[in-house]
Amino acid sequence: QVQLVESGGGLVQAGGSLRLSCAASGRTFNSYAMGWFRQAPGKEREFVAAINYSGTSTYYADSWKGRFTISRDNAKNTVYLQMNSLKPEDTAVYYCAARSRATAQAMRVIRDIDYWGKGTLVTVSS
Repeated sequence: QVQLVESGGGLVQAGGSLRLSCAASGRTFNSYAMGWFRQAPGKEREFVAAINYSGTSTYYADSWKGRFTISRDNAKNTVYLQMNSLKPEDTAVYYCAARSRATAQAMRVIRDIDYWGKGTLVTVSS
């Protein structure tokens, strides 16, 4: 019903910035809360940030608050993650996620996610 495709990953120098995009298809996009997760090799998938269906409410994991910003453009069916002051520890595959009728905070519960993108790799060099 909803397909998610991430883009914008790549290699970036420590301290630099990167913006990830998630393009969604499906006529129900505007009713879904959207979020970003990340997973480094050998580690569990972690919640990063989420935004409600209208873009009026956001929620961030404490570790990334102040450095990362999530936003959405419903006219383009696209969600963004602006990442600043990147560190080598931020190296991971970043996944876009969607859940119907959810608050931004509720998106942190991985088991309740309805749809996942395939991920985009972000590599931060020192």
